[in-house]
Parts: sequence; structure tokens; C-alpha cells
Amino acid sequence: MRTATLVLVAYIACVIVGAAWRLLPIGFLRDAVPDVGALTAAYLGLTARRNVAPAVGGSVVLGYLVDIISGGPAGLAALVLGLASLITRSVQQRILVRGFALTMAFSGFVAIIARTLALLVRGIYGMGGASFLTELSHIALCALATAIIGPLVWKAFRRIDAAFARTHRERDAALEGLAP
Repeated sequence: MRTATLVLVAYIACVIVGAAWRLLPIGFLRDAVPDVGALTAAYLGLTARRNVAPAVGGSVVLGYLVDIISGGPAGLAALVLGLASLITRSVQQRILVRGFALTMAFSGFVAIIARTLALLVRGIYGMGGASFLTELSHIALCALATAIIGPLVWKAFRRIDAAFARTHRERDAALEGLAP
């Protein structure tokens, strides 16, 4: 139920951010929409409790929903978000994402990983794209935009996790960003 709620909230956030981001008065970031799907996949991977299957499953479902609303190639975001969830799960034991600065940095890192994976998958399957330097500048701008909204998204996800906590101790840990 927790994963389904996070996926539903992330899908709604993807729709809102995708529609409203271009209306913001941020000139150079106008075309670089933040990757809320990658942030969600990373959050699911970092907070996966005992097994990783629900986190990867939720990431793939969210990726499929993002594929539907973005008009991109079918299955691209699903594959990328599933892989991003697995990558962040493997990182889980080594880092603790807490605090504003570390959350921003990790959000930017997740966006770079997700966009690079998407670039590699598109290259492997021969899907067209822009020149390499244009792709790199787009990856950098998307990482910057994702880093800007990352702390806000993660704070909302921590609130959702706190709502699903069974004990007061789990609730406090979820609100502080500690792994359950």
C-alpha cells in the first residue's frame, strides 16, 4: 500500500511538474523538466525494507505511467526507473541521505544517472537524438532542475512514509529520513 501511494503521488507530481514547469520564469531551465520519476525510483530504492521487488515494481509502474504522459518511447522510462531503483538500492548501505545539501546533491546525482541510462538505452537501440554536446548540456540542466525540487519531493515522500508507520519510533525515523 505504501509503494502504491508513493507511485500515485509521484505520478500526479509528474503531471503537475510537467505541465507547470514551462510556465515558470526560469529562462535557462525552461526546457529541462525535473525528473520526479527518477527521484521517486531513488526514494523507493533507498527505503526498500526487506526485499527490493516492491520498490523495483513500483518504479517500473511509475516509469510506464511516465512513458504514457511524456510521449517517449514505450518502456524507456520504465526500464530506466527500474534500473535507477536497483542502483540506489545498491548504494543504500553506504550513504544516508539526510539534510538539505545532501538531499540536493543526491537528487542531482540521481537525475544524472537516470538521464545517462536513458541516453545509453536510446543509443543501444538506435533511437535518434541530438548531438552529444546537446545531450550532455540537457543532462546537466535536468540535474540542476531536479536538484532544486529534490528536497521538497523527498520531504513529501517522508511524510507519506510517516503516515504508514506502525509505531511512533518508525514515524520519527521516517520524518528524519532514516532507513526503516
